[in-house]
Amino acid sequence: MAVPTSDQRKRRPFLLSLSLFLLVSALLALAFLFLDPSAQSLSSADATEKAEETASRPDDTAAAVNADAAAGEGGGSSESPRLDADKGAAATEGVADDDGGGGGDEPAAKVRWETCRPGRGVSAADYIPCLDNMRAIKALRSRRHMEHRERHCPVAPRPRCLVRVPSGYRPPVPWPRSRDMIWYNNVPHPKLVEYKKDQNWVTKSGDYLVFPGGGTQFKTGVTRYIQFIEQIMPTIQWGTHTKTVLDVGCGVASFGGYLLDRNVITMSFAPKDEHEAQIQFALERGIPAFLAVIGTQKLPFPDEAFDVVHCGKPLLELNRVLRPGGYYIWSATPVYRQEKRDQDDWNAMVKLTKSICWRTVVKSEDSNGIGVVVYQKPASNSCYLERRTNEPPMCSKKDGPRFPWYAPLDTCISSSIEKSSWPLPWPERLNARYLNVPDDSSSTDEKFDVDTKYWKHAISEIYYNDFPVNWSSTRNVMDMNAGYGGFAAALVDKPLWVMNVVPVGQPDTLPVIFNRGLIGVYHDWCESFNTYPRTYDLLHMSYLLGSLTNRCDIMEVAAEIDRILRPDRWFVLRDTTEMIKKMRPVLKSLHYETVVVKQQFLVAKKDFWRPGK
Repeated sequence: MAVPTSDQRKRRPFLLSLSLFLLVSALLALAFLFLDPSAQSLSSADATEKAEETASRPDDTAAAVNADAAAGEGGGSSESPRLDADKGAAATEGVADDDGGGGGDEPAAKVRWETCRPGRGVSAADYIPCLDNMRAIKALRSRRHMEHRERHCPVAPRPRCLVRVPSGYRPPVPWPRSRDMIWYNNVPHPKLVEYKKDQNWVTKSGDYLVFPGGGTQFKTGVTRYIQFIEQIMPTIQWGTHTKTVLDVGCGVASFGGYLLDRNVITMSFAPKDEHEAQIQFALERGIPAFLAVIGTQKLPFPDEAFDVVHCGKPLLELNRVLRPGGYYIWSATPVYRQEKRDQDDWNAMVKLTKSICWRTVVKSEDSNGIGVVVYQKPASNSCYLERRTNEPPMCSKKDGPRFPWYAPLDTCISSSIEKSSWPLPWPERLNARYLNVPDDSSSTDEKFDVDTKYWKHAISEIYYNDFPVNWSSTRNVMDMNAGYGGFAAALVDKPLWVMNVVPVGQPDTLPVIFNRGLIGVYHDWCESFNTYPRTYDLLHMSYLLGSLTNRCDIMEVAAEIDRILRPDRWFVLRDTTEMIKKMRPVLKSLHYETVVVKQQFLVAKKDFWRPGK
């Protein structure tokens, strides 16, 4: 055996050191590759993009099958368009801690989550606690005034269960294609297809529900109907003079969906009734809508909010929410049919509209014989004061509370016309300040300006740049504590819409929001919201959690957030470090991925996880 030379003996330690260095470097590189949060975030974005691309290709059967298998109830595979909950959380939490103060090492809260079991007659996948409280509904003494369609929220204990995901659920069809077609498995309700087949509301085509744009009074298409209204009444000026519309008994909300082409935002509503899932269809399509009925209680809107009201009864409540000088558009059989029942209804309508001083602007029929009548609410009090009989009477302080949350319907005419004025044309009205709002003062003006400036900066510089949110797949957005609507105003150029919620107990800023040409409702977040599960892409809560959890449990709030939010979508909490540290472990227990940005924003992404899956 050859004896090593002195030079070889000198090089041996060097070679051993070099080998060890290369081995350690390789191990560090591998560790960095698997733990690098940016790489993980990129894979998440790629996966979401891939899922959306699949959803946008109706003819690619193989891709649809893969997406269906990946996004099925509670499950996933290597093809799934979501991150593994544990790996994703670990990766994104690294980003949070780098930005400081996130407390990224908190463990998930020890919560035993259970799947909701709403009881007989209620779909487990479509459970709405305040509208599906069958025990309370069965105990009602009367249903004559639609009491059974109103809110009856569970009190003790409040729901803290999780609604299951329908089998075959997949990422929604992207907007704007979703206006015309949605995945059937996401809203698997065929009853309306058969029930309204002669009115062109909705049809089933393979894996899709297709919306041809028909309706009860516009079977040949809602586009022609909208054009017809504009032709007979040019002063309506869709999208400039008229910006906010309330569509009552809206069906699948095609009227509101197609008004978006005219830059009009429509709040569509209908009850949860035998017209199965009509509002769920609307929201799945990406059209603003929520569940409500005009029964015995006021709608959750301020007085004089909407520029136009489309259809619906009773008129005293619609008069309350219609802006002075605004239009009421009625398209129904009494307008154009001559049968005795229709004529009796028409005569009653003439008498009632005259008693509340609505002026008939135009009455006309289109080429198909469908009639429309347009009324205008007075812009001053003079007509009310000149009536021969004070019936219905003008509302006074003794008539009860003006705030509409759980308040009985008025039997009088509400009016503050003397201090009202029509907003500026759109888009100037978005950032204009108005005097006819509660708590009008110079300090209110200053708060409005600060709020507008802050959200314009925060959205453009932080939300778009620093949040792990795919804005291209975000359509239905809710601001859970909307303030003056600055968050929604800053997003107005994006192809999305915002439901602005003003919580009960917070300053009443909802009139400001409507004056800006935006939409919203009042709500108490210790109760369930009037929407189906899985109807929003992004929920946004700003500095509300502290006051909210003084009245209800944080688990109940989290369960409602989870119920409303679509799988693979986002919840954003802007709050103190203390509140973020309280909410983050709860969201982790739901298998949400969480990131804390700039110490004041918690961004959480919902998983497909359900208990027992």
